[in-house]
Amino acid sequence: MISALRGHGGGRLALAGKLRTAAGWRMLVASGSSSSSPGRNKFRETVLLPRTDFPMRLSGKELAEKELQIQRVWHGAGPAGRGMFGDSVCQECGFSELYSWQRNRKGKEFCVHDGPPYANGDPHVGHALNKILKDITNRFRMMRGSRVHFVPGWDCHGLPIELRALAECGEEAKKLSPVQIRQKAREFAERTIERQRAAFIRWGVMADWDNCYYTFDKQYEARQLQIFHKMFDKGYIYQDYKPVFWSPSTRTALAEAELEYNQQHISRSVYVKFPLVKKPSKMASATDNASSVHALIWTTQPWTIPANQAVCYMPNAQYSLVKCLNTEELYLLGTECVDSTAAILGAQFEILQTVTGSDLEGGVCSHPTIPGRESQLLPANHVTMVKGTGLVHTAPAHGMEDYGVASQHNLSVDCLVDEDGLFTEAAGSELQNKYVLNEGNETVIQMLHESNMLLKEEEVRHSYPYDWRTKKPVIIRSSKQWFIDTARIKDRAQEMLKKVEIIPRSAINSMLAMLDRRTYWCISRQRCWGVPIPVFYHKETAEPLINKHTRDHLIKLVEEHGSDCWWTLPLDQLLTQEVLKKIGGSDVSNYVKGEDILDIWFDSGISWAYVLEDVGNIADVYLEGKDQLGGWFQSSLLTSIAVEKQVPYRNLVIHGFTLNETGEKMSKSLGNVVDPDIVINGGQDPNQDPPYGADVLRWWVAESNVFTEVLIGQNILQAARDDVFKLRNTLRFMLGNLCNFDPETEAVPSEQMLIVDQYMLHLLQDYSSKVTVAYTQYDFGKVIRLMLAFINRELSNFYFSIIKDRLYCEDEKHPKRLSCQTVLDQALDVITRSVAPILPHLAEEVFQHLSNKKEPQSVFRTGWIKTSSVWKKPGVAEAIEGACALRDSFLSSVPGKNTTEYDVTIIIEPSLLFELMEHLQDEQTSSTSQLNELMMASRTTLLTSVPRDLPADIIEGTFVINLEGGDIIEESSYKVIVQSADKERCPRCKKHTSDSELTPCPRCLEAIAGKWST
Repeated sequence: MISALRGHGGGRLALAGKLRTAAGWRMLVASGSSSSSPGRNKFRETVLLPRTDFPMRLSGKELAEKELQIQRVWHGAGPAGRGMFGDSVCQECGFSELYSWQRNRKGKEFCVHDGPPYANGDPHVGHALNKILKDITNRFRMMRGSRVHFVPGWDCHGLPIELRALAECGEEAKKLSPVQIRQKAREFAERTIERQRAAFIRWGVMADWDNCYYTFDKQYEARQLQIFHKMFDKGYIYQDYKPVFWSPSTRTALAEAELEYNQQHISRSVYVKFPLVKKPSKMASATDNASSVHALIWTTQPWTIPANQAVCYMPNAQYSLVKCLNTEELYLLGTECVDSTAAILGAQFEILQTVTGSDLEGGVCSHPTIPGRESQLLPANHVTMVKGTGLVHTAPAHGMEDYGVASQHNLSVDCLVDEDGLFTEAAGSELQNKYVLNEGNETVIQMLHESNMLLKEEEVRHSYPYDWRTKKPVIIRSSKQWFIDTARIKDRAQEMLKKVEIIPRSAINSMLAMLDRRTYWCISRQRCWGVPIPVFYHKETAEPLINKHTRDHLIKLVEEHGSDCWWTLPLDQLLTQEVLKKIGGSDVSNYVKGEDILDIWFDSGISWAYVLEDVGNIADVYLEGKDQLGGWFQSSLLTSIAVEKQVPYRNLVIHGFTLNETGEKMSKSLGNVVDPDIVINGGQDPNQDPPYGADVLRWWVAESNVFTEVLIGQNILQAARDDVFKLRNTLRFMLGNLCNFDPETEAVPSEQMLIVDQYMLHLLQDYSSKVTVAYTQYDFGKVIRLMLAFINRELSNFYFSIIKDRLYCEDEKHPKRLSCQTVLDQALDVITRSVAPILPHLAEEVFQHLSNKKEPQSVFRTGWIKTSSVWKKPGVAEAIEGACALRDSFLSSVPGKNTTEYDVTIIIEPSLLFELMEHLQDEQTSSTSQLNELMMASRTTLLTSVPRDLPADIIEGTFVINLEGGDIIEESSYKVIVQSADKERCPRCKKHTSDSELTPCPRCLEAIAGKWST
């Protein structure tokens, strides 16, 4: 390592030239003869201060105009007019054209599939989080040389849009036909899309915004029907009468992904007796001479009791026959629940007999409210002892597990509730037309009380499913619907999902669990704004008519007219006589068309088949919020596995939800909503809501820990703005000091640089590697942390502070100055490129202010960070870090003082550390050595022993040198002595290195020689 330093310019560099008639120059400057104006420091104009037109700060209207200007006018190669800074620009300008440009070049394809945002509201910070994360990913990959495939899209169908459109119509909505409703819904969606699109563009999201995908496009709808038929032909889609989540408030079936759970819902819970009319044989002897026995059940849905068909037990659990000492009645319940149930009922139980659950086989109960109806005791795996009595009331029409029991034991699945959530006539006159969740519940409880079957009734607060659109409770009711048999798909889906790279990895457990619980997927909806389920029904038999002949004909109609044709064309054009002949059918009048539409999760779930066709129907990345674990991620997976037998994504990246800065959910009612438009452009009161610009919004996205909940608020945004300002001024400093520097002709090879400059290239190479890895891992927060640490610690606090003297006071073309300018040029390039995916506006602005480029180019057109392996020099790092240890000792002794007022003496006994310091200073005492530059003192003396005439106040320390991966380890002691400088302050460089305060020091005299006219 030492020999390497010797061979790479470790000593002082040769000066730019010898003084010509030095004595004459001294006389000239001492006399004050110069071209400077009277009263000014006559040497100030010879100091090479930074010069740049790059503004220190942009704010308000100026900020917005600059960002919009950069978005519209993208600088490319080749003169074709004048750009925003008066420079030549490419005729193809703008972030949109940037996307088109990169699509037309060669490179490896990288596809981020845009999960379609829902077209039913204004853009919000959740949109910003998602779209900006995708854009950062795309810009990084593009700069790495990939051809980015990114097609923005919108989910345009569904009930939320329909409801918003109808709400705008007021009372008129009740008179609208399905075709009119569809037209209103489409117009609403189109208006919403335009608002969202404008916002996404303003945020700097790069895409071809004239070529997006929409789920209401004719071609998209036709492809959706093709996927539907492929799944139907494979037997994955079927029609059945079974319980589904049903929303009385919107009169339609719901998928589980369309539910949200209200943790504060209050239900009426009841403990109910079911009299045993046929006792299990194992219990007969214990009850021969006793009164009747009642099976005890507990439920939070009393309204379902009229539909009861069975009482279920756990086959392997223990059950007890108990005597209630308060009433002398005999009860049957789970052994584990005896004590808790007694406490809730305020009773005392005496256990008479305990049996295994399987011993209950053959038992039969009478229905508690319907005379003559019986309910069997049946085994079931879903029964637990966690809550209740260990016996579960089973109503097959109103429970998923209940339906499974009914299917296994051929029980009746009678639904006594209509689409509005009202009891039907079949429920009896007492219940008919009563809403099940209030007056229906109340009536059933009253009926239980009158039949003496009610033991206890109380309110219970618990988690309950709500319709995510209307925020009203749902129920479970059986109805005839179309389903996807996910039970046949999920095993393969789970197996293949385990091979997908998921970030964060913990999310895979949630998705696997959701898949495991999903035995079927209800895909039919009872509305009109969507893609119709392409089925005809026979009027008499209700048998569905769906086959390849009806499929081909309907797909052609949809390709031509869109799905509106299902409502606008007459039946004989939808189901032609020609089609009927092919299937041996009779008259078209014997059929009616179906009135259901497809679930919007099926709409968006097949987007891989339309958007990803050019990339083999597989994206490199799906990147969405965590709610899509049970939504789009899952519907895409299931449909792709069913049709293509493959997962439609190689990577899943999941981010959290946006909350205000105190961790609360944002809502208009609370007044804590953060509007991204106000973040960028400011609010009515700029003091309260200042304009931050799009780049600050993007910085907020990148710096957040997006894999958890993401907080936003004024304090967070102000901190982001401050960070961007620090970065901006770091870049500005480098731009200013690169004025008139031409890297093509003046760059210094790394082996000829000063050691500290080599050290900075070493740090730059390490920084570049770490940043690149962080981007690859979608850890943009780490990118920000690495960047801030580098610009604050390595650049601003360290490097900039020591090179200012060299930059400002050396001759403009001195090799020392060119050496650090070469580093600044590389650092500016590396930092700008590393931040470009996050702050594209700032990065482009920097590139347009590069005075050392003949033709300004887009930072995105010129690729990713370019570093060299020769920059990596651990030995150089040890030399500089050793010097920094000495420097820290010096600085700690003069806190808050001007270091140039001092001379420093460093004493190191002969050692490896001393040898390293010799390469930073090859003479005993110097005011211009690399070591002195690092010390920032006026003069530095390097000795091997303490001179007798120096003061006794000595700072001592040690430094451990670790080289060759630990093969060379040496601890060296050192001493630092600080004394007031014994020379005068130079009027030009301000260091105490001059013989007279009126005359510049020798270094400055040499720098200004020939610069003045006499």
